[in-house]
Amino acid sequence: MLLSFFMMPLHSVNRHYPTALAEDVEAFKLADELGFEEAWIGEHYSAEIEQISSPLMFLAHMAPQTKRIKLGTGVLPLPLYHPVMAASHIALLDHLAPGRLLLGIGTGGLGSDFEVFGMETADRTAMMLDSIEIMKKIWTSDPPYDIPGKFWDVKLSKMYWPDLGVGILPKTLTRPHPPLAVSVSSPNSGSMRVAARHDFMPISANFVASWVVKTHWETYCDEMAKLGRTPDGSKWRVARSIHVADTDEEAERVVKAPGGAYDWYYDYMYQVYERMGAGALLAPFRDTDPATITPQLVRDNFVIYGSPETVARKILALREEVGPFGTLMMTSHEWVDKPAMRRSMELLAKRVMPAVNAALGEDMPAIAV
Repeated sequence: MLLSFFMMPLHSVNRHYPTALAEDVEAFKLADELGFEEAWIGEHYSAEIEQISSPLMFLAHMAPQTKRIKLGTGVLPLPLYHPVMAASHIALLDHLAPGRLLLGIGTGGLGSDFEVFGMETADRTAMMLDSIEIMKKIWTSDPPYDIPGKFWDVKLSKMYWPDLGVGILPKTLTRPHPPLAVSVSSPNSGSMRVAARHDFMPISANFVASWVVKTHWETYCDEMAKLGRTPDGSKWRVARSIHVADTDEEAERVVKAPGGAYDWYYDYMYQVYERMGAGALLAPFRDTDPATITPQLVRDNFVIYGSPETVARKILALREEVGPFGTLMMTSHEWVDKPAMRRSMELLAKRVMPAVNAALGEDMPAIAV
């Protein structure tokens, strides 16, 4: 099992923006130093707690500050971009971070973003698929272009002067293009079927219960069976909120601290879902009575926490429950207690994952910290 890092990012309201950005940069650099395989970051415009308006720009900033970690967009909301613009920006970043770009694509996730862009009623899934097909043609063919799409048409012939280099769109360094991923969250998500049909790497979100994540794998397997193909769990990434401390008691203290990083986050998610009239989606178990759901119940059931031995056991139990995911994505939370959050990442990388892989029969020796 590989280990990666996922950052929405998550910062409490009224955080000093430069300080929050510096924290995000430091977390990415630490993940690289600790040997995390990947680091992903999201894109949002109209949320004070998630002010990364361009993961492409952030990852371009991180590329020279990291050495080996793969850098992922988690995700790039393609309906908000013209395909030519997106294809060109992605190609540029693929050259700036050679061999390290992972391209997570999606429809967008914030209702306020849809509102501000005037896309509340748009068929964003269809737009995403239309966009990626156009971009693939741009990356794998040469002008002149006449690419018809459902939402965009790309034409370029009148000003195609190859002897002057005019009319030529950039290609990605990774051929035919960087690996593609898509995020999923709702039970039996149709996005898992999209992932199966288009050979996208699926990423299950951290803010849903394990029983929901199990439906993701079931849906993926069902769609792959219809396609006559064998599902490959190594492509599947599962994001979780994880906190590791030297003892179970210390980990519980951090996770359950009133107003702490995890307590605040799951209270925030609870309020968001309640205002959308979708609070039942936070049910920790299939048969949970929606009337009994509280932020604390969600926090205590959604966060994997404990000593390295306890967390390793919980990760193995999660995989046994939901299906054979190949990559665990540690979700970034605000560094309210910076030493504790850094220590958690260190223990996860150096103690927990070697134990998990030893139990799975993989060769990954432990490193003392």
